[in-house]
Amino acid sequence: MDKLGSVDAFVKAAEIRNFSEVGRQLGISASAVGKAISRLEQRLGVRLFHRSTRSITLTPEGQLFLSRCQRIVEELEAAEAELSAASSPKGQLRVSLPLVGALLLPVLSSFIREYPDIRLELDFSDRMVNIIDEGFDVVLRTGDAADSRLVTRALGYYTPQIVAAPAYLSRRGVPASPDDLLRHACLLHRYPSTGKVDRWLLREGDNVREMDLPALLTVNTVEPLIEMAEQGHGLAYIPNFLVRRQLEDGRLVTVLSDYATDRKVFRAVWPSGRHMSPKIRVFVDYMARHLFPDEGSRTEIVPAKASA
Repeated sequence: MDKLGSVDAFVKAAEIRNFSEVGRQLGISASAVGKAISRLEQRLGVRLFHRSTRSITLTPEGQLFLSRCQRIVEELEAAEAELSAASSPKGQLRVSLPLVGALLLPVLSSFIREYPDIRLELDFSDRMVNIIDEGFDVVLRTGDAADSRLVTRALGYYTPQIVAAPAYLSRRGVPASPDDLLRHACLLHRYPSTGKVDRWLLREGDNVREMDLPALLTVNTVEPLIEMAEQGHGLAYIPNFLVRRQLEDGRLVTVLSDYATDRKVFRAVWPSGRHMSPKIRVFVDYMARHLFPDEGSRTEIVPAKASA
């Protein structure tokens, strides 16, 4: 590897702390990464890493060198982004998305048709991924991101709502208060990453009540909850943007809307850099426009640490 390649390998190794993962991202072996860094250390005349069988850590000299190298890599990435901005976005884009695949597939399908030169690699998971260590270009998630190495954009906002089919409410009645939910069939979501059941949060005055409800059905993905609610089997607690079409055409209606909690954020997060690559920019813009057409185009890009 040349000097710039060695610097790139050093920066990635300093951020990821795993030669095998660095090699995977660079398309070389872990031993090639280690040799490149060893040659860099020989050329500089200093040790950049403390190595053990279990971990690698930066030396004080390595920490000093890293801050300089990160600026060099950012400048190179910025130059590449400026040169490629005039051409069509292209290349592989590795994206992690929540386990609501069927609900996002129409938007993803239309994106593929509009940008055929971008090759999507999609990972559907509700776990907390490490964007940099696992080599993702973009992650879509709810909530905040607090890693200073990341940049975030709010794609739009949603409110969790209790929904049901009109046929179910005709049969069982419309709940008038949170306590009425204890006498209804409730369709619950269990987080696959933690095993915990999602609690329904309802605002009563200045307080938020966390409902512990009897379950007719518990599943670990959202799509079955929506389908079961549409079929009239019970009440479900769903982010309203995921059932927009069902609410518009009357397949589902909301109940206890006056008790809904504050809006929550659905965001895109990606590794920071002075310039945003064209393929990431068009993907994030597209998701904002099509998932949240009323507000997504007005959201702004900020460092992740500013939104924590």
